[in-house]
Amino acid sequence: MPKTIKPLPIPVQSGPLDAEILGKFIRARRTQSGMGMHETAAFCGVAVDTLSKIETARGDVKLSSILKVCRMLGVTLRVEPWKQ
Repeated sequence: MPKTIKPLPIPVQSGPLDAEILGKFIRARRTQSGMGMHETAAFCGVAVDTLSKIETARGDVKLSSILKVCRMLGVTLRVEPWKQ
């Protein structure tokens, strides 16, 4: 019997984006999609260990891997212009 994935709520971002809050957004999106770690890693084309590091904000992960996971899961990152 497959494991049931409990959807997590979208986290609240109260300050600047950091690795921890981004990981929470990615985990919430994954669980809301009903996907487990292994399924998501395969779908995104990254190792399970890489996805785990992104979601828990532990260890170094290449920016290209983070961007790939975000793109595949539909998590949008935006850079805003700064004041001169």
